[in-house]
Formats: sequence, C-alpha cells, structure tokens
Amino acid sequence: MNTKPPEDPAETHRVQIEYCTQCRWLPRASWLAQELLTTFETELTELALKPGTGGVFVVRVDDEVVWDRREQGFPEPTAVKRLVRDRVAPEKSLGHSEK
Repeated sequence: MNTKPPEDPAETHRVQIEYCTQCRWLPRASWLAQELLTTFETELTELALKPGTGGVFVVRVDDEVVWDRREQGFPEPTAVKRLVRDRVAPEKSLGHSEK
C-alpha cells in the first residue's frame, strides 16, 4: 500500500463511510472505500468505515456530508469520486470516469 504523505503536510483529508450493520452493507461500504483509496492514494490521509444502524449509508469528507442514501439513493462510485475530488484535489483528473 502506498503510504506517501499528502503533498502539503498541513493538508489532511478524511473520508468516513457510515453504513448500516443491520442491512449488511459492509461489503458495499468496503468496495466504495477501496475505490476511493485507489483513486486518491496521496490525497487522503484517512478513510474510516463507521458501523451504524437504521438504514444509514452516508459518505463524509472532512466531516461534511457529500452523499446520503436517504436523500440520493445508493451512490455509483464515479459520483462519489467526483464529490471527493472536488473537495480534496479539484485539479485531479479522474480519467475515463469523467466522461
């Protein structure tokens, strides 16, 4: 795993994926976490999976909710990648995901 620090050590970015344990959404949350960690290897300093209940599936970047399943349905990885990119690395190209 690439553990290079962010280019600016003062700039840290944390993503949290809160998922419902009752609904057994850990595999979905883990898959999304893998997608984000692969795309943002050097931009993210932490990615946390937070167990929750009650049908929760929320993605936060630096404590800001960027996706809530209750309002937006389940996210496609590409949509979440764009939202994360806009907050942590606006200049970064997502390659074929942007088309």
